[in-house]
Formats: sequence, C-alpha cells, structure tokens
Amino acid sequence: MNPIETHPFEPFLPANARLLMLGTFPPSEKRWSMRFYYPNFQNDMWRIFGWLFFADKHHFEIPGEKRFRLEDLKSFLRERGIALYDTAYRIRRTKGTASDKDLEIVEPTDLDALLGALPECKGVLTAGQLATKVFTQHYGIDVKQLKMGQSRPFSFGQRTLRLYRMPSSSRAYPMSVEKKAEFYRTMLEQLGLLTTLNAEYPNSNK
Repeated sequence: MNPIETHPFEPFLPANARLLMLGTFPPSEKRWSMRFYYPNFQNDMWRIFGWLFFADKHHFEIPGEKRFRLEDLKSFLRERGIALYDTAYRIRRTKGTASDKDLEIVEPTDLDALLGALPECKGVLTAGQLATKVFTQHYGIDVKQLKMGQSRPFSFGQRTLRLYRMPSSSRAYPMSVEKKAEFYRTMLEQLGLLTTLNAEYPNSNK
C-alpha cells in the first residue's frame, strides 16, 4: 500500500483575494518544475492565465527552460487577488499517479477555514471532477445541476459566493488551451478580475 502524503504547499491566500482556485492535490515531486501550485510544466493552468491576461500563453514560462517564472507568477496572483489551495489535505495514491481516479482522499481540506481567511472572496473555482465533488458535497450543492463552465451560488455564514466549475488544466482533458480559456474568461469577467487587468495592460487579449 502506498504511503499517505500530506499537502506539500502552504495555502496561498492573498488578503485581497476575490477568487479561490481549488484543485485536488499536487502531483508527485518528481513532476514538479517549481514548488508551487500546478507545478507540472505539462499542466496548462498558467498558460490559460497567460493567454487571457497577456495574449500570450507562454507569458509565465522561462524561455528555453521547462519551468515557470515563479516570483512573477506569485506577484501577479497577489496583485490580482487570486488565492490557491486544494480540496485534499492528505491523500494516498492508489496507483502512484496524480490522476483523480487514482487518489484516495484520507483527509479533506478544512474548506470553511480557507473561506474564513478570505473575507473579500466572491467566487470559488474547482478544476477537475474530484475537487468539484468534494466541494459540492461539503456545501450541499447539487453537482448534477452544475455543468462544465457553469456556476451556482452557495452560502457561507452570512455571505453568498459562487462556485464555478471549470475544465481541468491537465492535458489529459481533451480541450485546447484557448478553448479552456474561454470558460475561465467568463468567470474572471463576472468577478471583475479580467476587466481590471485590461485597463492596466492595453495589449491583453480583450
């Protein structure tokens, strides 16, 4: 039986965050290009953001190297108010892969604590089927009524937020970066994040 793994990263929670992005759990360390979220260079999450905000899906890549510009990426996320973590705190890999179907969640993340630490948060993004399942079960959201690219309101204390179900940024999910980005564009515009950036970056793709 494979060992239990504890999440290797601290939650990335800018105080001004309006969006919380939640995956399931990072891949094994041998697949990391950096010590941060979506670390596998083959994962397209940061290409989606590069395409939407800078009209260049390679914006966050280091030319000629298979890794991302980590400090620039962190600065970008802090300035834009985007937080990150995952829905699983401890897991076991049943087959040694990062695929959702091969992950056994031993201890889910304290989602209430995450949202409690983000008073400005208006939306939560779940990328991937398992992350969506964990989140919707915790907050009593009918996942059958939440199709890809859609959102639903949910209550957290005295606040009402929206859950956005986005396509996975993994290349195993059969959709181009540009097509995935259109789902993300709608969410970011609704949260007022993309509009703000377009005013600051006139060469952005919008």
